[in-house]
Amino acid sequence: MSEDRDERADDAVDSATEVFLAHRNLLFTVAYEMLGSAADAEDVLQETWLRWAEADIGQIRDERAYLVRITTRQSLNRLRTLRRRREAYVGPWLPEPLLTTPDVAEDVELAESVSMALMFVLETLTPTERAVFVLREAFDLGYDEIADAVGKTPAAVRQIAHRARRHVEQRRPRARVSPDQTRSALLAFQYALETRDLSKLVHVLAPDVVVVSDGGGVKQAALRPLVGADKVVRFLSGGLARNGAELTTAPTVVNGSPALIFRLDGELDGVMAVRIEDGRVSGLYYVRNPHKLTRVGLETALTLR
Repeated sequence: MSEDRDERADDAVDSATEVFLAHRNLLFTVAYEMLGSAADAEDVLQETWLRWAEADIGQIRDERAYLVRITTRQSLNRLRTLRRRREAYVGPWLPEPLLTTPDVAEDVELAESVSMALMFVLETLTPTERAVFVLREAFDLGYDEIADAVGKTPAAVRQIAHRARRHVEQRRPRARVSPDQTRSALLAFQYALETRDLSKLVHVLAPDVVVVSDGGGVKQAALRPLVGADKVVRFLSGGLARNGAELTTAPTVVNGSPALIFRLDGELDGVMAVRIEDGRVSGLYYVRNPHKLTRVGLETALTLR
């Protein structure tokens, strides 16, 4: 009898584990889009698993929705705590850049939803606004499902979604660029940096280009976003001039978008995500904080489904 009970318990654990692993990449993506930190997203997944393992799975009709709901609630709790820390952060706060698999860049909706440009904008939302926006716009959840996840009525969620969408639309970049345009602009930008050719650098930058740099008080970075080609060139050339070390850059893809990995004398110095519009560089998101660069050598699987 006791052996039968043990077997049933083992089967239940195996079933719970199988379901959780089947949705793990989705749950990580939900948590990461809400938190902007892979380490915090992993902690949320641990908390989600503990609650999932205690649930009566046989009584759950929609396992995916249930898991997303747990992940959202845990992410919201953590985000509210993190907001207080980020208010004391030195300079702009950028999300932790993730080296992403090729399929992320090929999925336009996914690449847009995890792009450094959009996630930087999401930092300006309240925790609840961010959760509603992410669940509605990225994961296409219904208002009833979102209401269960954030503890609001469906009517309130509709209002929050409308407000968050309007806020983001006013700030997000919209232009889409062909792969050839992207490749050409990125290579031109990379060449201008490595050769320290300021005239070529000016040519490849959009007039209203913006650079956001995140050193976290550990590495030197601008304390606020800089706008305009002249300011950005001075910022980049000034940084290069201060370093007598040999600069090398390597193209890569982070958060589904083109990026450059910067090394000084062979040592990792930072990751710069590059936004390209109309064949020119229109946005640079430069993460130098070493605490945010721990996953640069490891591909991360993300998904909206």
